[in-house]
Amino acid sequence: MKIIDLTKDSFVEKVADYQSYPDNWNFKGNKPCLIDFHAPWCVYCKALSPILDQLAKEYEGKLDIYKVDVDQEPELESAFKIRTIPNLLLCPLNGKPTMKLGTMNKNQLKELIETSLLSE
Repeated sequence: MKIIDLTKDSFVEKVADYQSYPDNWNFKGNKPCLIDFHAPWCVYCKALSPILDQLAKEYEGKLDIYKVDVDQEPELESAFKIRTIPNLLLCPLNGKPTMKLGTMNKNQLKELIETSLLSE
């Protein structure tokens, strides 16, 4: 699976209407997803990117992984109150999404995915 870049329009189409976050969250996906809020100049984001590529292959068919460039999508950045990047939005099929700082190694990220998204 390839990681998909999201714009505000594709976010609304594939994930949820971000304007109602967090009060009226209605997830539109058919499997859990992880969304990486990042910027191309961010050193930590660059370190996380190959890990997400590996996880996209490992969890193919079980999890969608998306990216949002905060420099290109300031409206999404503002809606989710992103102050530090990389920041991950974890969207389970049921329930509310959670935000986590994305500065972690592959094993930590896998554990987070397994416990937050795939344990339902």
